[in-house]
Amino acid sequence: MQSKLGDFIRAHRERTTPASVGLPAGGRRRTPGLRREELAQLCEVSPTWLTWLEQGREVAASSKLLARMAEVLHLNAAERSYLFSLAERLDPQHDADAGEADQSLDAVVAAIDAPAYILNRQWDAVAWNGHALALFGGWLDVEETAPARPNLLRFMFRSAAARGLIVDWDDRARRLAAEFRADIGKHASDPALAAMIAELSQDSPEFRLLWASQDVVSREGGLRRFHHPLAGEMSFNQVTLHMAKRHDFKLVMLLP
Repeated sequence: MQSKLGDFIRAHRERTTPASVGLPAGGRRRTPGLRREELAQLCEVSPTWLTWLEQGREVAASSKLLARMAEVLHLNAAERSYLFSLAERLDPQHDADAGEADQSLDAVVAAIDAPAYILNRQWDAVAWNGHALALFGGWLDVEETAPARPNLLRFMFRSAAARGLIVDWDDRARRLAAEFRADIGKHASDPALAAMIAELSQDSPEFRLLWASQDVVSREGGLRRFHHPLAGEMSFNQVTLHMAKRHDFKLVMLLP
């Protein structure tokens, strides 16, 4: 993976003109693009370190450095995402387009004739339809001006409504904690995720014990049972899909 990262950086360095980053193009050049020393200077790293990175040696590139490099090399959204994927780092701007994305996501879930919602990496609900709202009234019935998005784990472990709504709450809570650990993987140190985990560990003894157990299971579908205060017993088959252009987003559908 390191060699692929180095090859990608070198290729884009060589196609980035000095003029595009405000450097003079004078002097004889073996490549029309940036010299390694120039990219190193613009990214505030040593030429030796950048050489090692391009050669595929075991050197670690931080998210901050990769973001700066993406800016200098004028990478588009797909190229930037690929850069962070090769480096196995979380893009600090991975949620930057969330506001624009939400408008199209609303249309996606609205077209589904069953409870459907979309979760981000932190398991905040970023979009949901009327069927989901009717089922999860204690979770999704938030004001549009609310300071935080409705979060599935906060609902599960901090809301009395969840314990009344979800059949076999203990088993479902255990699975959710294990699924969340598997879901976030190497992103667990992300500040927002770490803060939420610490918050839930402090507020919920059940979450604290489940998180300490280190259980990991893949996020699966299957039967989901509810005892709705108005509709009574309800059962659905859960199907979860990842969004193609936002890999940190998951579409969850509860089909009859």
